[in-house]
Amino acid sequence: MAKVELKAPVVAEISEAIKDAQSVVLVDYRGLTVEQDTALRKQLREAGINYKVYKNTMMNFAFKGTDFEALAPFLEGPSAIAISDTDATAPARELAKFAKTANKLEIKAGVVEGTVYDAKGMAEISLIPSRDELLSKLLGSIQSPITNFARVMKQLAEKGGAGACEAPAAQEAAAEEPAAEAAPETAE
Repeated sequence: MAKVELKAPVVAEISEAIKDAQSVVLVDYRGLTVEQDTALRKQLREAGINYKVYKNTMMNFAFKGTDFEALAPFLEGPSAIAISDTDATAPARELAKFAKTANKLEIKAGVVEGTVYDAKGMAEISLIPSRDELLSKLLGSIQSPITNFARVMKQLAEKGGAGACEAPAAQEAAAEEPAAEAAPETAE
């Protein structure tokens, strides 16, 4: 069997994996221990990210003619690829989080929703919260005024309602009127 026939299925596998990808991140995994690599793979799998090591030439062939072709200059040295079909920022976020504990892991570059980013750009992308986190923050900010309004209304109800607030003001005004009337009589 020729070498080309052996390589074609690998290129097809990579092409299939990146076909519907929202983001692809290239990393240099040199220096990771077996335990660290196993932990990284587990963390990425739990986050729904496909992570695999391929030869650079195979990735280069698979990237040709796609949005990921711009990653070709970054395919130097050992490279692993992290692919996400659902959350565009998840690979960068998960890899950056893992790189804090394993300083040997280095993000080379990536493509997020059709835009190519170098290592610095991917570091910025990694700071973007997940979609679920953003939705919960939005919901919290929408709920906050409603919750505060409900809390104020409850406090008013516990004090005796709006009438209870107006009654002390009316009593103070009535107490000031006789004092004001008494003052002009003594002046004459």
